Amino acid sequence: MNILKLLDKFSDDKFFTSEASRLETLTNISLLGKKAAVAAVPLGLGVAMSTPAKAETTRAAVPGSFLKSALTDALQLALTLEYLESEYYSIGLGKAGLIPNADRTVFMQISKHESAHVSFLKNTLTSLGVTPGAKPNFDFTANGNFAPFTDYNQFLVLAQAFEDTGVRAYKGQAGNVMSNKVVLQAALQIHSVEARHASQVRRMRANKGWIELANGGNMPSATDPVYKGEDNINQAGFNTANAFGAAAGSAAYDEILSGSDATAIASLFIV
Repeated sequence: MNILKLLDKFSDDKFFTSEASRLETLTNISLLGKKAAVAAVPLGLGVAMSTPAKAETTRAAVPGSFLKSALTDALQLALTLEYLESEYYSIGLGKAGLIPNADRTVFMQISKHESAHVSFLKNTLTSLGVTPGAKPNFDFTANGNFAPFTDYNQFLVLAQAFEDTGVRAYKGQAGNVMSNKVVLQAALQIHSVEARHASQVRRMRANKGWIELANGGNMPSATDPVYKGEDNINQAGFNTANAFGAAAGSAAYDEILSGSDATAIASLFIV
């Protein structure tokens, strides 16, 4: 399912206008309902999660070192993406006159969430005996292609691109964190938070709250890697276009980003 589309119906609550502690950010997502967690799981993965005994047997056949490597690699990737988002909003909020007063509350709340995600991922990696990756040096102009801190429209464009990347990347890594149920639950919760961010920013740009077009909707060509594969209409061997039309069939599902694709997108903004 398309989690952006599902969560868009919650847009009228106080998610972006009330204060939220780190604990609330990471644990109160259950208020969105179990459907949000189900929608966050890649097609077919939900079956494995619904049959714990079978899933555990399958994982038992995989060397523990491989599972830990997959888990920690996924967490390090997520940390890089969260570093990027956290610093982006921090800089944007610090630029006088960039963000209109009417929108500042939204981005202040998003910024708090991203900072909480960074702290959670660093603490989780440390608890697993792994040193968290250092925060990279970012170039949010992408070598001169953007000017997000002098042009609010461009700030919104990159905010949408970063949030849409986060949604697809977390979904793509769900299978790699399944070996640790605590991390899996937290990752799916963060995934749903990222989806709320993406939905909100997309609507601020006069788009629908979910990815509807292959280029993300009113986005420059420089962001095309973020939406690679989003025009897919085949799900589990079923051509959704035959039943719903190509536009609706594509919009009905979020597509995953592979780890390498997510890394390539982040690298566009890393010095």
